[in-house]
Amino acid sequence: MLVNQQSFRTIWPNIAVDKVIATSVSIIDQTQLPHQFKIITVDHLDSMVKCIKTMQVRGAPLIGAAAAYGIALATLKSTVQQDLELAAAKLIASRPTAVNLQWAVQRMMPILLALNPADRIEAAWQEAANICNEDVAQNQAIGRHGLAIIQNQYQHKTFNILTHCNAGWLATVDYGTALAPIYAAHDAGLNVHVWVDETRPRNQGASLTAWELGQHGVPHTVISDNAGGHLMQHGQVDMVIVGADRVTAAGDVCNKIGTYLKALAAFDNQIPFYAAVPSPTIDWTIEDGLHEIEIEERNYDEVAIMRGRGADGNVLEVNILPSGPQAAATGVANPAFDVTPARLVTGIITEAGVFQPEHLMSIRHN
Repeated sequence: MLVNQQSFRTIWPNIAVDKVIATSVSIIDQTQLPHQFKIITVDHLDSMVKCIKTMQVRGAPLIGAAAAYGIALATLKSTVQQDLELAAAKLIASRPTAVNLQWAVQRMMPILLALNPADRIEAAWQEAANICNEDVAQNQAIGRHGLAIIQNQYQHKTFNILTHCNAGWLATVDYGTALAPIYAAHDAGLNVHVWVDETRPRNQGASLTAWELGQHGVPHTVISDNAGGHLMQHGQVDMVIVGADRVTAAGDVCNKIGTYLKALAAFDNQIPFYAAVPSPTIDWTIEDGLHEIEIEERNYDEVAIMRGRGADGNVLEVNILPSGPQAAATGVANPAFDVTPARLVTGIITEAGVFQPEHLMSIRHN
């Protein structure tokens, strides 16, 4: 996708002209957006683990790609099986909810361990690149299938789509999941407009989704998280499209906290609610998302601290919670995700097509 009219992916290896393999990886530091576009270099496994934990890279597909490159970075230090298994464990533990991370590591490891140690470095970098390229192709296909849904409902007037959190190209290697159909519709000349939930507590809608939609020229409006239901009641939302960090075999959708409430409001107002996910986001080992998906509980600061640009143009952080003696009485809970039951989901858009939740298993069988 474009940043200031220049094409970027969210992650890429740094390969010297005279070398076959990379010695580091570049990422877009998403914690600096939208105020600063900053590229950082990651040259060690532990640095990649930190980037995943602190959400410098985030979004289920991108976390998977980052984990794959984390394994590749680990091979530069050691190709011994025990060391690689330790690296895999560190990566898997870095974020518990998004299934793509575990999927990518579990895809990399058997390939590497089946080879002689001397052959593992080049194979690791190649397989990480394969995972990235496949993600791009999958997201392009999601865009095509989602575009067909929008075209089917489009009536040559402004078509309003609501999305929650960020599931655009910043959450993937390129193109995005929930935003891929929107970009495709915009590029096809359809008059689409996006309602962008701010997505507290990290404001990823306001900071990331709005930023990338603006870069691509897609009309959009940032709203408070609680405004979505009101807009639906007044006929101002035609469709909801979200991404997911994990989808169960039964079609339950685990996504950023607050998604469930949007699904309830959409259901009550007969508005179609879609989740757009590449197949690695589907966890075929579980069916009951509410009871089987581990929900990540993140730290106090994400709720307590807001980050933005002050009147003087400088970026600053402010604590919005009570201070002084009463501060000790104020607790903070920060569950990062919730689960939307399959009964509230109209369809799941994948690279293989659009499926009703009860038919999702057909992807696996095919």
